[in-house]
Formats: sequence, structure tokens, C-alpha cells
Amino acid sequence: MAGGILKPLLLGANQNKVNDELERIFDFYSRKVFASLVRLLGDFDLAEDALQDAFSEALNRWPQDGIPENPASWLISTGRFKAVDSVRRRSKLREIAPQVAQRLERIEHENRSKQSLVIEDDRLRLIFGCCHPAIDLGIQVPLTLREVCGLTTEQIASAFLVSPSTMAQRIVRGKAKIRDAGIPIAIPELSELPARLDGVLSVIYLIFNEGYSASQGDSLTRADLSGEAIRLCRLVMELHPDAEVMGLLALMLLHESRRDARTSADGDIVLLEDQDRTRWNQQHIAEGKQLVERSLVTRRFGCYTLQAAISAVHANALTAAETDWPQIVALYDVLLLTGSTPVVELNRAVAVAMRDGAASGLAIVDSILDRGELVDYPLAHSTRGELLRRLGEIGQAREALQRARSLTSQASEQRFLDRKIADLAAVSGNPHFESD
Repeated sequence: MAGGILKPLLLGANQNKVNDELERIFDFYSRKVFASLVRLLGDFDLAEDALQDAFSEALNRWPQDGIPENPASWLISTGRFKAVDSVRRRSKLREIAPQVAQRLERIEHENRSKQSLVIEDDRLRLIFGCCHPAIDLGIQVPLTLREVCGLTTEQIASAFLVSPSTMAQRIVRGKAKIRDAGIPIAIPELSELPARLDGVLSVIYLIFNEGYSASQGDSLTRADLSGEAIRLCRLVMELHPDAEVMGLLALMLLHESRRDARTSADGDIVLLEDQDRTRWNQQHIAEGKQLVERSLVTRRFGCYTLQAAISAVHANALTAAETDWPQIVALYDVLLLTGSTPVVELNRAVAVAMRDGAASGLAIVDSILDRGELVDYPLAHSTRGELLRRLGEIGQAREALQRARSLTSQASEQRFLDRKIADLAAVSGNPHFESD
């Protein structure tokens, strides 16, 4: 994305107040401006160039003219005109300029004619555009995460458990599909929303997951991403109060309620069973549980609602010892019926271990790995290591934890695993891993 070019440009400018403010504006507005430019121009690459040009123009003009009252609108307007001018200047593409102008006029007309259906947030508008039914679902989500949300290819690849090179190819194919097929970046009719809902919810949940448990970096969490995911989901629910939209919002709120308790003052991981539950956000919990109940009564719920129900069981327990593990296992059994995934199986294995003992959970984890699934997923190996530790298999436990350590690039997780490996011989007692 253009961010990799613009940020050094801003940081290398004269360190006066205007340029400091320019850097802040870039951090705050760049994704919104990019989303709006894609909507207006209908082309990812053209919008990326326009974003670059708009911020470069701001860097040249704002120190003398001052920062406009509405910087985002200024940047969008400037980027749009620069994009059209750029196309017109290209001698080989002069014949395309009228088409661009017509496309802009058509999109503006469509937007004006659908004011009652407007999606108020351009980032959400672009998410719906990327999740067009004509685009393969396996491409929709990574494309949107990269181009709309600014996640790196490495972060997205980690979420999908594939290599960065494989993910990069998918993203390139997605952009080419939108360009070559002329898929419009426009506001969908309300009747079109259900067909795009699965992809949109997948995107929002992956944004949240990256914010709740970052795949890279020094910090375990990124509050900006998880907060943005919750905000976007609220917008979707206003448009389409589907049971699974309620379920996803509930799931995110219930997880987010634990944010302050999940790390120590030094940024180290505090596991679920060790968290100070008085620090959990009771407002998030109350809203999340209410949404779970609303979704369940519709009898049209799916995987997000079931996962939220599992989180609600944890929220109901005043202490870790009071957790209703049989109910959690039962909910996982139902969740598997809606669509089995290796990660859900792994989470269920932890719950089974808590209910029936470490050997039962270990058998499930080993069966997943024996199938060749989750072999590069650090949590699978750290879970296996903890279960082996509980069974007294210290050597095998150390090997499993070392394997997990080699697979994670997240600093707080690395520190956590280093401590577990170093203290393994002396560790005894209750298990230390999260179950959801």
C-alpha cells in the first residue's frame, strides 16, 4: 500500500507543527481516504496512486496554506482530480479518460439515487464491494483485509495459515478480477446484502482477531483494529440485523471485555484462568450476553452465535474453577455440526481436557496433527506441550513448546513460551492455556 511510501516521506519532512499534524492525519485518515477513492475511481491501483499524490500535494501546500477544516474531504477531492488528470495526461490512454469521467458520473448518480440506503462508512462500503458474489470467497476476504484494512500480507497469511507468497498471489488475482470484470464499487441494494454477508462478517472477524491477538509485533493486542471491527459490525447490524451479525458482535464484545486483564503491566500474557475477572468490562459482557440471547431465539443462528455462547459461559463464571466445562464441550459439539474446522477442533480439545483430563484432550490434538492440519500453527503445539506436561511427559512437552516457539513471531507469545520452556521441569498443577 501507499502507506509504506508516504510515511517515510512525512517523517523525513521538516519537523514543524504542520508536518507533525500531517503525520497524524495520515495515520488517522489514510485508510478512509483510500476507501473513498476506490469507490469513486473503481480501480485499486489508480486509487493508490491518487492517495500518494494527494498526500504529496498536502505536504507541499499545507505548510504555506494551512491545514483545511476538513482534511479528509480535501484529500479525497484532490486525489480524485489528480487521478483523472493523470489518466488524461497519458497519451496512450487518452481515450480512457472519458470512460473514467463517465464512470465517476455514473457512480455519483447511483449514490445520489440511493440516499435512503447509503452505507455511511466508506470503508464498510468498500468491504461490501470487495465481497461481491462474483469474486471467489477465498479471495474476497484476503483482498479486503489488505486493501481496505491495511493488514500486511504476512498478517493475512498467518490468519489463513498459508505462506505469504500464496496469499500475495490471491490478492493480486482479486484486484485483477475487479478491474477486468468491471465489478462496480458501489452501494449494494438492501436485497443484495445477504449474498455478501458471509464475506463481510469474515473480514470483520479477522480484523478483530488481528487486534485481539496480533500475529506480529511487541504488543499482544491492537485496540485500534478490534475497536474498528466492533464499529463496523454495528454498522452492518443497523443495515441488516441478521442473527449472525448479532452473534459476531456479541462474540467480539465478550472477547473485548477481557482486554485489560489479558496482559500484565509489562505486556506479558495473563492466561484466562489467571486473569483478574474484576477487570473484565461488565458493560461489554452485558451487551454481548443480550445479543447472544436475541440471536438464539431467532433459531437462525450459526457459528458466530455459538462461539459467543461459549464466551458467555466463561463470562458467567466468577472464578476459573466455576467454569461450566461440560456446557462448553456441548456447545463445541454443536459448533462442529455447523462446519468443522481444525481450529474449532483444537479449542474443543482444550475444553475436553478440562472436563475429562489431559489424556483425552491430547488424543484429539494428536489426531488433528496426524492429519497434517495445524502443523504450522503455534497454538496447536503449545497446547500439546501443556497437555504433555500435565501427563508428566516432560521431554515431549519441551519439544512441543520449542516447536511452538519457533513458529510464533509475536513478542509476548515468545516471552511466554520461553518462560514455560525454562520452568518446565518445575511446573506442576493446573493447566495453563486458554480454551476459547
